[in-house]
Amino acid sequence: MEYIEVTGKSVEEAITNACTKLGIPSSKLDYEVIEKGSSGLFGLFNSKPAKIKAREKSEETDDSVKEEAKAEIKTETKAEAKTEVKKEAKPESKKEFKPEPKKEVKADVKTEIKRESKSDVMDETKEEPKSEPFSAEQKEEIKKQINAFLDNMFGAMNMTVNVDITFDDDENSVNIDLSGDNMGVLIGKRGQTLDSIQYLTSLVINKNSDKYVRIKLDTENYRKRRKETLESLAKNIAYKVKRSRRPVSLEPMNPYERRIIHSALQSDKFVSTRSEGEEPFRHVVVYLERENNNRYNR
Repeated sequence: MEYIEVTGKSVEEAITNACTKLGIPSSKLDYEVIEKGSSGLFGLFNSKPAKIKAREKSEETDDSVKEEAKAEIKTETKAEAKTEVKKEAKPESKKEFKPEPKKEVKADVKTEIKRESKSDVMDETKEEPKSEPFSAEQKEEIKKQINAFLDNMFGAMNMTVNVDITFDDDENSVNIDLSGDNMGVLIGKRGQTLDSIQYLTSLVINKNSDKYVRIKLDTENYRKRRKETLESLAKNIAYKVKRSRRPVSLEPMNPYERRIIHSALQSDKFVSTRSEGEEPFRHVVVYLERENNNRYNR
């Protein structure tokens, strides 16, 4: 199979994109790095994408791996057989080795996978504990700090941005809506710049705050549009997994976006989701449920 060129913000993202295009897991991907890429300010200015060339590993390579695995299994089997002969030769040893039934092992493994998946989703859906609503004085002080920080930031970027700040007493959060010309610059690729501004604002506000202030920053209703896009992506990936019967790894996402993917496919009986990797490269893997595999293929 010939190589294809794939790009991404980083080498890891390029590898994920290559796996998605080829419809194969990363373990079967053969790739070479052409350019490592670099990131600029907020991951937007003066950034260069990473580039790799990739293809699916040839069958010859897979066969050689299988042969090596078989050889290792034979060696381990012979070693275990010798050990068993020695144990039986000793009259003092009355204990007999009783292998556990395969069905029980499969059940245990399956239970552990489900526990891990549920735990992963629970960690990502975990919300900050609610506290008492902000008083009028606290709201006024928070507004001043937010306006001062954002005005300095947008001034350094030579941008005129209107900042509308509201408080949600039910969720005990601060909602910041930005408006003006050329808001696409503040959104960035897949909302990365918007997430960075939200993160920096949260750091500034919570630095000297007695209790945690939850910041939600948005512009041009981007958060809602992004959620709809991710839900559509999740359904398309689920269809691809059902058709190819192979797991698909999505690009790295923040906890909020991973939570959207988990929720979108939670009611699908034929596929499941789990998160893998470490931040900031943690991503969602969509895979076919084994117990429903045969049922789906009928």
